[in-house]
Amino acid sequence: MKQRTLPSVVLLGTGGTIAATAAASTTLSDYAVTEGIEALLAAVPEIAGIADIRGRQVFNVDSRRLTNSMLLRLAKTVNRELADPATNGVVITHGTDSLEETAYFLNLTVDSHKPVVMVGAMRPASAISADGPLNLYNAVLLAGRPEACGHGVLVAMNDKVHAARHVSKANTTQVEAFYTGAQGCLGQIANGVVHMHQTPLRTHTSSSMFRNTPVKILPAVDILYDHQSAGLHLYQAAIDAGVQGIVVAAMGNGSLSPQAEKGLRMAARQGIACVRASRTGTGLVTPAASDVRRGFITADNLNPQKARILLMLALTQTRERAALQGFFDSY
Repeated sequence: MKQRTLPSVVLLGTGGTIAATAAASTTLSDYAVTEGIEALLAAVPEIAGIADIRGRQVFNVDSRRLTNSMLLRLAKTVNRELADPATNGVVITHGTDSLEETAYFLNLTVDSHKPVVMVGAMRPASAISADGPLNLYNAVLLAGRPEACGHGVLVAMNDKVHAARHVSKANTTQVEAFYTGAQGCLGQIANGVVHMHQTPLRTHTSSSMFRNTPVKILPAVDILYDHQSAGLHLYQAAIDAGVQGIVVAAMGNGSLSPQAEKGLRMAARQGIACVRASRTGTGLVTPAASDVRRGFITADNLNPQKARILLMLALTQTRERAALQGFFDSY
């Protein structure tokens, strides 16, 4: 009988709750990253039955500690692994706090149609009902499936398959923390079977202008949160710090308080790219007739943290307002 050939999947570890332990099995917070990918794989021996897996630890940190240089290093590692013709896909373990930012960065910088699947956990590995083991199993299963190709970077959490561009962490502690709003998830994994239902239409991965980016330092971009009685001082501080871009988590449909609008105008006059996003969590920021005159860019339906990711990469290509707006309209 001919032996079944398993897909070849590379597991890259970066840390996070999925690799964390706590003092007691009932402790679901105040844990520390302690485990490497070897321990994660040992906890799910069933993975050996669905993939020929090899792995490496890129770094092992809480995701709130990730930096731009780490993102660039991770993207380079992913591209190198996917360039191997024998590799069918990549899985990346990651902390959930900033998982959506890394996923979107890779969605713009990976130069391959092969599956890249981000996975994490909301409960530490030491918890009674840890969600990490099944999430990891599903992520490896997904990365080895041909139907996962061509959808951009994917996030596998709690039996659902999400698109990197759309997904956000929408709850602080619950297992069902990741949400894709009006777009909905791309598919689901049920009883060990991958079901894909749709695909993202925005530009990503092998079609992205930013794929395999050679830059070593990303432009500095700040996010400022708007609110009632907002002051001007944070905008002045950002200008004085020499940032190249500012994203405002604005009210409603990108509406700006008086001082936020004044601050952005000051920044735009200094040649700083200024993006209006929304603090609401979902919905499209529609262009205003005055945006061109004021030098502002609208974030489409990207949340502020993802708008920052795109703006950093876009600023490596241009500083012209219309061209930057074009990126937000397309990616």
